[in-house]
Amino acid sequence: MSRKVLLDQGIPYSTTKYLKDDGWDAAHTVDIDMSRATDREIIHYAQQQKRVCITLDSDFHTILAVNGMDSPSIVRVRQEGLRGVDMAKLLKQVWVQIESQLEAGSLVTITDEAIRIRKLPV
Repeated sequence: MSRKVLLDQGIPYSTTKYLKDDGWDAAHTVDIDMSRATDREIIHYAQQQKRVCITLDSDFHTILAVNGMDSPSIVRVRQEGLRGVDMAKLLKQVWVQIESQLEAGSLVTITDEAIRIRKLPV
């Protein structure tokens, strides 16, 4: 059960603490001096570290799809304004449903109504 994640700039920093408190291997771009990194640099880092990237940004899915990439898995949360504790709670709730797809390489989108999963490469 891998819960090794990289949280993008738009994800509340405090989410990292709430996930770590529950045993996740969570890093935020702030922790690794990538708070000003490009999306491509963040994707490359996540690939190297074998981390699932958690983001609010649609560009991550686009970059992987256009370039035919098969990693890293990306989770896009389309619920803006979540506080860190609420973001962590959401991720913990859905992780059981999406974990095996993430391990196989997938793009996941979480909305208020649904979870959409597309296998990589797209």
